[in-house]
Amino acid sequence: MALQTLPGLDQRIVEFCRYARENGLSVGVKESLESLRAVQAVGIAERQNLKFALRAVLCSSKDDWEAFDEIFAAFWEKPRGAPQLPQHDRSMIKITGDPLPQNSAMPLIGQSSSAAVEGEGKSVLGATVNERLKKADFSELSSADLAELERISLRLLQQMSLRLSRRVKNVARYGKVDLRRTIRRGISRGGDLIDLEFRNRKLQQLKLVILLDVSGSMNPYSIFFVRFAFALQKYFKRVDTFLFSTQLTEITSTLRTRQLREALQSLAERAVGWSGGTKIGESLRDLNLHHGRRLFSRDTVFMILSDGWDTGDPEMLATQLSNIRRRVRKLIWLNPLLGMTDYQPVTRGMSAALPYIDVFVPAHNLESLLNLETQLRHA
Repeated sequence: MALQTLPGLDQRIVEFCRYARENGLSVGVKESLESLRAVQAVGIAERQNLKFALRAVLCSSKDDWEAFDEIFAAFWEKPRGAPQLPQHDRSMIKITGDPLPQNSAMPLIGQSSSAAVEGEGKSVLGATVNERLKKADFSELSSADLAELERISLRLLQQMSLRLSRRVKNVARYGKVDLRRTIRRGISRGGDLIDLEFRNRKLQQLKLVILLDVSGSMNPYSIFFVRFAFALQKYFKRVDTFLFSTQLTEITSTLRTRQLREALQSLAERAVGWSGGTKIGESLRDLNLHHGRRLFSRDTVFMILSDGWDTGDPEMLATQLSNIRRRVRKLIWLNPLLGMTDYQPVTRGMSAALPYIDVFVPAHNLESLLNLETQLRHA
């Protein structure tokens, strides 16, 4: 007799496995199949049992174990975290809240499960396309590739931000061992000190200040830089973002919308100097004068995304950067021209800025933006 499945749930488990892999867990086809078997064994009547079964299969290290709760919650508790079931199936499962009805706890392995795991193989075919687009220079994209890259860029940048924010929580979680609480908890378990209790460390999350160049020479890159800032803004509360060309414009509140489309529409309706000239020194002066006291401190990472082509005074640029560098923890400059093999930072503006830059890295493609995760983590 063939095993029965609850329509859509086997595919849902596979989608969760894929989501877990995208967020750092080591999950492949084998783990996806084991997850389906585990859910078959425990049923889906109790939400906690489902969670424990999946965690037992997918977590192979202490870091995986600590990250799993957040990954599980992000996928199952948020409407956008997983594909929706057909309308007629929604009465049979609840994504949030109470356990499922007892009579819905049917096995999940059946004829459709093999087709679901087949999707893992198909996704590999698209992986080469994604890798190509990640390495493609923004300025060389065809119109056919642009829409696809925009789709995957926001997803990957959001995943990067999720990992960064999760790391902050994990670092803050463990401090010195709290012996009194450890003993007290051990007594309740018969005297065995199974788990250590810690005094939580007071970790001050870093502020991030982003300055985006939207001048004419930056046209091919500006929209992706806005996406980059939007992704960071979505997961870090302490992010302040500014655009500049010949004048400075703050867009922090604009990027705090729920949808990127809304933010881009709002920016398109504002006169923010898109495709104009470039006066980096004057823009930095305005930033220092009007926002410096509020933004810059030893827990601030200051990031500039610009090609360094400056029509202003290089001495002013150097003076303002020197002022900022003394007040912040780290100054990062992302330059898309660094992606060119023969590029040398010899323009007046870039030469004036280099002595005050801690990290000078390329930002010409999606891969280079994703690599910034290492710099932010080390900061």
